[in-house]
Amino acid sequence: METELSIQQVAAMTQLTAHTLRYYERIGLLAPVERAASGHRRYSSQDIAWINFLTRLRATGMPIREMQQFAELRRQGDCTLQQRRQLLESHQQHIDQHLEELIQNLKVIQEKIQYYKQKEKQHDTRSLRESEC
Repeated sequence: METELSIQQVAAMTQLTAHTLRYYERIGLLAPVERAASGHRRYSSQDIAWINFLTRLRATGMPIREMQQFAELRRQGDCTLQQRRQLLESHQQHIDQHLEELIQNLKVIQEKIQYYKQKEKQHDTRSLRESEC
């Protein structure tokens, strides 16, 4: 028998809040989660694996609407494999573009740091001579 986890356990495990997990279920990112006799949600290892994947999509900037589209395609089964791959490839292109922008921005910041280091050296040399600041 598979271990089933409570919403609090899954929240701690995935670093999402219980509110977010319920929201993901409400908007269709998660299929309705199994319930215990008490009515409390019980998450399976497959649920947790899917939540972890959703978390990665979100962390890489995929909009909720695209995540919903992906989840719906997933629910439809293997006949949507190509569409899911294409959606992920499109997302990958967005990530690649964002990474390139980050790299360019980082280069500018690194150049500015070098500039300030050089200015500090010049200032320290003058300060020793002139006792400034």
